[in-house]
Amino acid sequence: MMSSAPDIADILDKSRELDRLRKEQEDVLLEINKMHKKLHNTPEVIEKPGDNSLTKLKSLYIQAKELSENEVHVSNLLVGQLDALLPSGAMGQQRRRIEGGDQKRKRMKNDSDISRLSPSMRNQLDTCASLKGEQVAARVTAENADKDEWFVVKVMHFDRETKEFEVLDEEPGDDEEGGVQRKYKLHMSFIIPFPKRNDSSIPEFPPGRHVLAVYPGTTALYKATVVSTPRKRKTDDYLLEFDDDEEDGALPQRTVPFHNVVPLPEGHRQ
Repeated sequence: MMSSAPDIADILDKSRELDRLRKEQEDVLLEINKMHKKLHNTPEVIEKPGDNSLTKLKSLYIQAKELSENEVHVSNLLVGQLDALLPSGAMGQQRRRIEGGDQKRKRMKNDSDISRLSPSMRNQLDTCASLKGEQVAARVTAENADKDEWFVVKVMHFDRETKEFEVLDEEPGDDEEGGVQRKYKLHMSFIIPFPKRNDSSIPEFPPGRHVLAVYPGTTALYKATVVSTPRKRKTDDYLLEFDDDEEDGALPQRTVPFHNVVPLPEGHRQ
């Protein structure tokens, strides 16, 4: 027993390190949630010269990712140390129990992972899960693509563990694709929910703001500039000018329902 004392001490140190990492993650996620609320309530702030809201948000996400990876690393070290201290008989018995109940173990692990999440992250996952059956804006091109392509798709399923959506492009493909509807698996960061049609509390995008909007008569979204808002027009429609939409040397102004207009993602390529 005396020989295992240093191992126990090291395990306790790593446990404290794990607690510290989780506390830091909760603090960072709290800051992320504050930034989300700020951008939701005052989206026009990012247009102000010198504003660094999006840069700060990106930095917070990078920090959260690093903390999460460190937590996984320390957890793996702890599991290895505990395995080394367990008697071989107990290990074999434990292994048989685990092998006999893979599905139960996976389910328990998922529940445990979710319970460790901060309230803000749990709220985000709940919101994603609630989108099943609804239409959303989805980026269907990869990170390294030359340009971003956004389509209206229908949410079929959301996986809380992988944070991935299964979505269906209900618009049949062209002849080269056999005219079939395409399915995609996309990370939650590739999805933007549309405003609810009956939600009058949604803040409006001010004139001059760049947005992503469904081009009239299609299921594709493109970058556009707000000319006039629904409130000013006393309708449910924005008046927009779409980029690269020239007719006779001028940009026509097109009406788009407010529930088909979402914020323009940072770094959008078109």
